[in-house]
Amino acid sequence: MPNIPAAPTAICFDLDDTLIDDVAASSAGLRALMERLGHPDFGAARTLWDVQTEISFGAYLRGDLSLEDQRRQRVRALAVQAGHSGIADQHCDELYRLYLDVHRSAWQVFPDTIPALGALASAGYRLAVLTNGIEALQHAKLQALELTPYFHTVVCADSAGAGKPDPRIFHLAAQRLGVDPAACWHVGDQIQSDGVGAVASRMYPVMIDRHHGRRFDGVTTVHNMDELLRLIGLPAVTAGTL
Repeated sequence: MPNIPAAPTAICFDLDDTLIDDVAASSAGLRALMERLGHPDFGAARTLWDVQTEISFGAYLRGDLSLEDQRRQRVRALAVQAGHSGIADQHCDELYRLYLDVHRSAWQVFPDTIPALGALASAGYRLAVLTNGIEALQHAKLQALELTPYFHTVVCADSAGAGKPDPRIFHLAAQRLGVDPAACWHVGDQIQSDGVGAVASRMYPVMIDRHHGRRFDGVTTVHNMDELLRLIGLPAVTAGTL
């Protein structure tokens, strides 16, 4: 593991699959789409959905696609895989609304999220959410899951004018927190957007591998929030943690 710097003054967190179990929520939404489309293979659908989301949402962040068009691309890719072609925009929009409704109903935090955020806040750390997610949706998640009070600011790509890994969004978060970027750690689950972006902005990157399925060589990696707390020098807070 890389040498750990001095404890930070502030910590920025990615949201999906860092604090909130988006894999579970998106899988629920995906299964609803599969049922509507008659798609028989969850493994194939999950792989395609993840790849197409990375491509289409990345194009949206670069300004090459509208929010609606990137959603339609993802739905159309799944529909083609299920044997349907030529789906109209209106049908894509209806299917994506179904996905969002089921996704929303499945929102949940990881069990260690709220105890750890409480410990960090009690210890005096300034906390931010730094996400490429759509601002309205991310604020809705934070409010529904009672996470909003823990954060001094929430910085989202669509309102910040830049998305991760662009250093500008990291610098905006640090500015709102009132600290130098070098005094911040950034915790996230995506090596390109979170890890590379943090380094480029002079924040210290910490990767979180919630599902124990990735390797982030050369980058400080934790698997849960208790491990993060111990890195900082705080005691673990989840019941039963050794």
